Parts: sequence; C-alpha cells; structure tokens
Amino acid sequence: MEITSVNVRKVDKEGSRMRGIASVLLDDSFAVHDIRIIEGESGLFIAMPSRKTPTGGYRDIAHPINPEVRAMFQDKILEAYNNIKEEVAE
Repeated sequence: MEITSVNVRKVDKEGSRMRGIASVLLDDSFAVHDIRIIEGESGLFIAMPSRKTPTGGYRDIAHPINPEVRAMFQDKILEAYNNIKEEVAE
C-alpha cells in the first residue's frame, strides 16, 4: 500500500486544538477524508475520521490496523501540513 496523494486544508479556529483537515489517496484508488490534524501537548498528531455513538463516545470510521501504517499516515500528513505552513510564511 502506498499513499499516492495528500491534500491538507489548514484550519484557524480560535480556541480549537485542530490545525487542519487532510484527505489521503491510497494506491490512486481509495480515499480517506476528514483526517484531523490536532495540536497536542507533545506536538501535532492525527485523528482518524470518526462518528459519535449512541452512548456518547466516538468510533473511528476508518483507521490503520498497525503502528507502522499509522506512522506512515501521520508522517505523510504532517509533512504536507508543514509544507503548507512554510508556503504561507513565505
């Protein structure tokens, strides 16, 4: 599996820890939308798309099954996010 495209939209919402929204294309054939980029205490991380359950919790709609794939998603998405930040600063 290869991430063939990453699109990131920066979000500037005062009082929110969310910094952006990403969409990822896998093998030019499968898309995952609404991956959130969150500012945590230890830096940026991603949160996969989720939906609220009837009990008030949240459940991921799509997510990596192992740590290696999660790291691949996070690395590619944060790289694209940082590239957007650099373009805005120039």
